[in-house]
Amino acid sequence: MQAPAKSDRLYYLDAVRAFALLLGIVFHASLSFTPMFIGWAVMDISTSPLISIFMMISHSFRMELFFLIAGFFSHMTFHKRGFRGFAKSRLTRIAIPFIIGWFILYPLIVSGWVMGAASLRGDVNILEGLKVGFQSLNTLPSGILVGSHLWFLYYILIISAATLALRGLVALSPKLHTRLVFLADRSSQWLVQFRFRLLLLSAPIACGIWFMSHWGMDTPDKSLIPHLPTFFIYGGFFVFGWFLHRQAHLLEALSALSWTRCFNCLGSIAAIIGLAKFEGDYTHEHYALFKSGFAFAYAYTMLSLVFLSIGLFKKYCDRPNRLLRYIADSSYWLYLVHLPAVVWLQVAFAELPFHWSVKLIAISSLTVGLSLLVYDLLVRPTLIGKTLNGARKKSRLLRLALPDDKRSASPPAFSDKPTA
Repeated sequence: MQAPAKSDRLYYLDAVRAFALLLGIVFHASLSFTPMFIGWAVMDISTSPLISIFMMISHSFRMELFFLIAGFFSHMTFHKRGFRGFAKSRLTRIAIPFIIGWFILYPLIVSGWVMGAASLRGDVNILEGLKVGFQSLNTLPSGILVGSHLWFLYYILIISAATLALRGLVALSPKLHTRLVFLADRSSQWLVQFRFRLLLLSAPIACGIWFMSHWGMDTPDKSLIPHLPTFFIYGGFFVFGWFLHRQAHLLEALSALSWTRCFNCLGSIAAIIGLAKFEGDYTHEHYALFKSGFAFAYAYTMLSLVFLSIGLFKKYCDRPNRLLRYIADSSYWLYLVHLPAVVWLQVAFAELPFHWSVKLIAISSLTVGLSLLVYDLLVRPTLIGKTLNGARKKSRLLRLALPDDKRSASPPAFSDKPTA
């Protein structure tokens, strides 16, 4: 009897991608607890400077981590399905959720801001907030597809298109294509072996950070015209992930864990925390020097946390696990729908006399819990689940509700195979 073929599924990368998305939910849930007003929908009565530090650190790497993994899996899809299969995947799993999701979620997000403003006057009206939120669609086409957290889908689309266009141009000359692929592979190998690779990679990223509108990564959600600094940074991580899939062993080398890397990361985090206080001190004689130092330390922190995160998940999650697989499958849906729920809950919790940590845990948990319930019952086994995950899958909750004898005998949900 032949042994079953070993699965080539990279379980830990599924977990890494889920982590990046779930961290985004906690990030948004924390925004109402900053000690200074940042233009968010609502400001809680309980705040902490620790939230500002958490925001700066988590925002420095979570989307870069996501785009690196997206590039890795994009090359995997392109390699398996070819150009047409890849384009179809981008259309069904990214473009459709982006467009349909925006029209559903944007009015709900606007309503959250309306209710947040009303809460400052102690006069929250949910129906009025919803009314104003959906009336915001009357201004279309002005502002269409912008002003939401779904900007990352748009950037994946345009970065994927740019990558394919560049690849297509290079492929017009087979000789040039072969030479450039060889050069890219050798450069990747050299980079992994170079002792000071993170310092080298930090330099171009720091240049992009310098041109942001504030110290740190901008959120390019205001326009469909690409914001060039963020486009090149996220695009760089995507393309790097694309090339790493050609030599997957290099990713393991880049993400190898060591105490030295951990201490270097902590040092760069301490640097950005210490330098961030000079952001508004434009008249300081060393302002440009401080900004340059912050940009470089921020870039180093970004790279360190990206690869340390991958290394940690490689060490602890590189094996089949039903719970992790379920979370990985649901994480895309959770991130797509979370923001209206987060903002509404922030408004509801804003005046309650509880510690900010209790509220943050409650808002994050309720958002994930309610979204998971909807996912399991209404998304996972339906066409929506097929669109987001590539296949319909059985509801776990409904399966648990079945008697033991029927649970084991029940046919797969939405199976195309005939049953007896």
